[in-house]
Amino acid sequence: MSWKPSIEELRARERLAEQMGGEERVERQRSQGKLTVRERIAFLADPGSFHELGKIAGKADYDADDQIASFLPATMVMGRARVDGRPVVLLGDDFTVRGGASDASIAGKMIMAEQMAHEYGMPIVRMVDGTGGGGSVKALEANPRTYIPQTPGWEWVVANMARSPVVSLALGPCAGLGAGRVAASHYSVMVKGLSQVFVAGPPVARAIGEEVDKEGLGGWDIQARNGVVDDAVASEADAFARARRFLSYLPSNVDEAPPRTAPTDDPHRREDFLIDIVPKDGRTPYKPRRIIEAAFDRGSFFEIGELWGRSVVTGFARLDGVPVAVLAGDPFFLDGAWTADACDKVVRLMDLADTFHLPVIHLVDCPGFAVGQRHERAGVTRRGVRAMAAVYQVDTPVCAIVIRKAYGLAGSAMFNPTRTKWRYCWPSGDWGSLPMAGGIEAAYKRQLEASTDPEAELRALYAKFEAMRSPFRTAEAFIAEEIIDPRDTRRLLVDFAHHAVRVQKTGPRANGMRP
Repeated sequence: MSWKPSIEELRARERLAEQMGGEERVERQRSQGKLTVRERIAFLADPGSFHELGKIAGKADYDADDQIASFLPATMVMGRARVDGRPVVLLGDDFTVRGGASDASIAGKMIMAEQMAHEYGMPIVRMVDGTGGGGSVKALEANPRTYIPQTPGWEWVVANMARSPVVSLALGPCAGLGAGRVAASHYSVMVKGLSQVFVAGPPVARAIGEEVDKEGLGGWDIQARNGVVDDAVASEADAFARARRFLSYLPSNVDEAPPRTAPTDDPHRREDFLIDIVPKDGRTPYKPRRIIEAAFDRGSFFEIGELWGRSVVTGFARLDGVPVAVLAGDPFFLDGAWTADACDKVVRLMDLADTFHLPVIHLVDCPGFAVGQRHERAGVTRRGVRAMAAVYQVDTPVCAIVIRKAYGLAGSAMFNPTRTKWRYCWPSGDWGSLPMAGGIEAAYKRQLEASTDPEAELRALYAKFEAMRSPFRTAEAFIAEEIIDPRDTRRLLVDFAHHAVRVQKTGPRANGMRP
């Protein structure tokens, strides 16, 4: 007697699982320019590192002799792997099996993947391609009853936001639970022209009177510009590369420190162009990404959310190999004023940095919250104070470089001022409770109206207050702690990063990050 026949049956069943939804459906997947779920895992995982769990799980039919006659695999492939040498959990939807819908799935596979990531402190990468939710109405024929909705395993999805890095790659149409899994991430990516994300698809939209296709309902041009997803890329290969790079800045879980890399750049490098990059007129914009490239390790900046909340720039970078989070005002968009969506973007970055113990570098150029009816309708006040709360609540060290403007409530939210003020100001610094422009006219309205030469009077007032707003006068009172040569910014930031690493504590934060 031998167990060899059982092993042979096991291998035969594994080969059936590898056929996925069958030759025709696999070919249809590829004809749409999409990889299969197994090809995706092979591209993302380190070669030979993927260990699949539940490979032969699915729906089998048997003949009269109780031999397997047909087999439909579960709609998800999951297991452990390594990505750049690090253990991760990989979970991929198989669109070739009923479009990834749950009427052919085994919920335990998704739940186990999320639970394993949490309990073993491993990053999880979800490759989402399908609904993964309630499935088709036709499923009621096999089980003729409706149900009160619940989402099994969602407790692990929520818990992982406070535990281990979560990456979701939208690699096809993602509806219902599929869309929810994309959004419930620390970092999410769509592939242009290939993926769409929506609560429900075009047929459901038609039922409420909207005639729209998948791209018009949830294409990248919508979801990457409103912040539902963080980024949009040109190909699946680009999505895998972005996932790898995002994870490279973060620890495997909150109980570990972020991974430092060997320094590749001179910590004392000085870029002469920084002395002139900020125009002296106070109005002409400059490119903040040039400052980022000059101040941080060359080539290390990884921007997150480029297409939404565009008055702020956010992402990760390194300083002498130390990973840090970066927040910068972008004067090319509303002069850097914080709009409602920019405030959401600030919250997301601060929560992410605090969760995974990344020091924050804030390159400040903010004239305040965005003003006007459109911004009030968007709820800029409430979302603004929420952003301020996020800045005040972080435990991770924050260093502010005041590049130019810092006005009003938003301008004040450069860090929590009750903690050590690790702050450097450029000579171009321009701060106050209100900008001078317009404020002088309002404050001296009667004096100007009574003047025989109001234009000359106004010029004299501007000259008087221009002298008062010199950053050196602020430094005299130790309100601006240190004014620096912009060319010294990198050296000082490297010094801050080394100090931040010394005091940084690991472990979970008081409040878990929300999507």
